[in-house]
Amino acid sequence: MQITAPCVVTLSWRLEDTLGNLIDELEEPVEFFYGGDDLLAKVEEAIADQEAGFHSRLQLDPEHAFGDYDAALVCFESRTLFPQEIEVGMRFESLPAGCATEGMPGDTIYTVSELYPDHVVLDGNHPLAGIALRLDLTVRDVRAASSEEIERRSVGELSFMVQGGGANAATRH
Repeated sequence: MQITAPCVVTLSWRLEDTLGNLIDELEEPVEFFYGGDDLLAKVEEAIADQEAGFHSRLQLDPEHAFGDYDAALVCFESRTLFPQEIEVGMRFESLPAGCATEGMPGDTIYTVSELYPDHVVLDGNHPLAGIALRLDLTVRDVRAASSEEIERRSVGELSFMVQGGGANAATRH
């Protein structure tokens, strides 16, 4: 079957930064909805009209991956607003009630990037923001999408997965 929207593609990949450092590797193939919300546009563009067995190596600049790093998405909040057991790497789906910072997006996942005795540094950027990526991918299978998948524009809750914790460590993008 040829990859055309809407369909479900099963992919495996190796994701590295431009220095060759491993970021993610799908050893077991994972299904993604093609023509919806599961894949980056440049990935969809690369696999369009291909079939199972197709292999490609992509260079994804930040604007085609997870965007440029935005310092305006970093804020400092009082440590008293957070649980006692807070740790670097913990993630929050929005800023906690009582935050002093105004104008921050409410629909963002914030990662604790630094801890200090009196305050917490929160970063609303995707952990791969500002990073150029290399993606070595293989199409393992292609199938028709179900009506539920077409309605959701996704095969499920998780899409472009980033192991090891990234904003949206299982990331919808």
